[in-house]
Amino acid sequence: MTLKSTAILNRRSLLQLSAGLFVANGLRGVASGADRPAVVNPRATSGDAVAEPNWDERLTITVGPKDAQIAGTTDKALQGAVDYVARLGGGTVHVLPGTYRLRNSVYLASNVRILGSGDESVLIKEPSLKTKLAADSDWYDQEITLVDAKGFAVGDGVCLKTKNPHNGGTDVAKRTLVARSGNRFKLDRALRQNFWEMGESTCASLFPIFSGENIADVVIQNIALDGNKANNENLDGNYAGCIFLQDCNRITMRQVTARNYNGDGLSWQICHDVVVENCHSHDNTGLGLHPGSGSQRPTMRGNQIERNDIGIFFCWGVKFGLAEKNRIDGNRSYGVSIGHRDNNNLVCDNDITASGKVGVLFRPERGKAFAPHRNRIENNRIVDSGPEDGVAIDVQGETDSILLSHNQIRESRMPMKRIGIRLGAQSGKVELVENSIEGLAVPIADLRKA
Repeated sequence: MTLKSTAILNRRSLLQLSAGLFVANGLRGVASGADRPAVVNPRATSGDAVAEPNWDERLTITVGPKDAQIAGTTDKALQGAVDYVARLGGGTVHVLPGTYRLRNSVYLASNVRILGSGDESVLIKEPSLKTKLAADSDWYDQEITLVDAKGFAVGDGVCLKTKNPHNGGTDVAKRTLVARSGNRFKLDRALRQNFWEMGESTCASLFPIFSGENIADVVIQNIALDGNKANNENLDGNYAGCIFLQDCNRITMRQVTARNYNGDGLSWQICHDVVVENCHSHDNTGLGLHPGSGSQRPTMRGNQIERNDIGIFFCWGVKFGLAEKNRIDGNRSYGVSIGHRDNNNLVCDNDITASGKVGVLFRPERGKAFAPHRNRIENNRIVDSGPEDGVAIDVQGETDSILLSHNQIRESRMPMKRIGIRLGAQSGKVELVENSIEGLAVPIADLRKA
């Protein structure tokens, strides 16, 4: 039968014909994306960052006081190595043993690994200076004038602060001084905010030790960072820390010591898939680990987090995070703090000891829509939390859908007024599963029943 001799094809005939055409062409049906061949033995192809070959060797540049490819112990030597490696597509900056003194951040770059020599590679922030601005600078200006420029130099990292004339808040800008005439300095970038004398504007030589913005695929490993807090003013973790990252992806910090910063130890803001592993963040005035606003899927594993203000601080909207097998000891306020829209996080198998106020805090927020939900606190050892009225786990605000499971809550001091688990009056569903509570005056205080 030919199409020409048939006036009408019914639906069954059409389907049979279609099937015959597929068979005739060697096809069994429409292929799906799952049938696409896997990438094997990839080649380096222009613009393809996904299927990059796993090269046996990449570029390594050494930096150190002597016997290094780049000799020096300043931020300029370290930055030169980072920039060189980044220009050639990535590799390793190997920081040899020595003490490195910094007048500016080392700005990280994508696909660059910083590899230190353990505690023998120490980066120290130089003491900070501070002065007022001697003239107004508008938001479009790219220069400032200092009242006292003594000690400031071209190449320095600085932090500018002012009182916003419209809302009374504080505006902050981090910049580098790139040119000078007397007390006037050119900045590397325009201000984009008004820094006026009427706002009591100041300039201070404050900066993170390592800084990264809009970068990806970076490793910082086996190195010691010292913030020299006794000789530096405070700069909080929204702007700085021993390491500060903003809008980054796939950053790994491993075996990093972050200590003595007048602010945070390790802080990352709107950064995704950050891994912090086997690091030691201690004796910072701010937060030990600060997974910052909007950060998705952070992993914090095997770290020592000691004598900070807060050990781990889940900031705003941190989701699908993991804090596991950390030792969180002697932090002045809270061991772990979870709050504003921090949802679907797991805190498990940690030792949270000697917290100044509360072991694990679910922060009160401005209503249920802002509260932290669907978080799990499991199999932790929470010991000696707070003063005489301290709390091991404190669920505040309209927090909902929380699981507290198999935690060992213990008090080795006198019971006093201490509470094991406190469920706030507004809290929603909190499931308690086989938690062990010993030595506290009140094992469980459920204020929802009042």
